[in-house]
Amino acid sequence: MYKKLLIILLTLICFTTTYAEDFKIVYLNVDRIMQESIAGKSIKKKLENIYNKDLERFKKNDANLKKKEKKLIAQKNILSDQDFKKELSNLRAEIINFQKEQVKARDNINKLRIKATSKLISKLSPILEEYAKKNSIGLILQKKNIVMGKKEIEITNQILEITNKEISDIKIN
Repeated sequence: MYKKLLIILLTLICFTTTYAEDFKIVYLNVDRIMQESIAGKSIKKKLENIYNKDLERFKKNDANLKKKEKKLIAQKNILSDQDFKKELSNLRAEIINFQKEQVKARDNINKLRIKATSKLISKLSPILEEYAKKNSIGLILQKKNIVMGKKEIEITNQILEITNKEISDIKIN
């Protein structure tokens, strides 16, 4: 009985070792793909354009509010106390609305960034899947989760090339 158990155990150990040798593990720098791929650069450029348009609009609104403030300060002695307080409360309401618009625009850009990044990652998944099948890869890890690894098992450059060929643009909105 012990001989049969020993034979079964040795057979299992041999098969397990053989299977582990066939299991190929590689890693990928996803952040680099997001930054350096054509689609990633496209996302970044589109978001920067939206940000710059918002910034320009907010600069104009800020200048307009400063003009209104200076005008109100200049009219302080001319206006009655009641009219001055009314104008001041209107100006404060405008400033509060302006600040809310800024926060809303910033949140919108963050949402667009997250959405676009998710789209790129979802388009990247089939590429990784196909690459893993072709190259008999059992596991692909993110580089940021690895303390140390051989440079030979990094596949970032290969995936970057494939991504640039297959994904040229990600739509925002």
